[in-house]
Amino acid sequence: MIGLKIIYLMNVFVAGQIAFSALLNPQNSAITTFGNAYEPTEIIRLVGCFWLAIAVVSVLGLWKPITFAPVLLIQLIYKGTWLLIVALPAFRSGAAYPKIMAMFFIVWVCVLPFLIPWKEWLH
Repeated sequence: MIGLKIIYLMNVFVAGQIAFSALLNPQNSAITTFGNAYEPTEIIRLVGCFWLAIAVVSVLGLWKPITFAPVLLIQLIYKGTWLLIVALPAFRSGAAYPKIMAMFFIVWVCVLPFLIPWKEWLH
């Protein structure tokens, strides 16, 4: 249970901070969060909305860790998909992509399968 709460706290602070950056200042977010790999378009604000939703649901997960654990599965799926479909091809071809974000996503994708409460979901 402590592992879930740590992940939720990290989501609140990291996803929350990035969400506000993307929503309020997409030009700066394009440089900082996205490593200047993408243009500062409204898509960055859309991603900010998604990350804000993850942060809000993670706040609720601090009180009901099992109930709100599906947000972790969503993160596992979208981060893993992004790594395979966007980051890996960009890495192989030498194209621009947010390298720091990719490293963070790799860690997350490696850790989440061990923290998601699979047993509770299968009952």
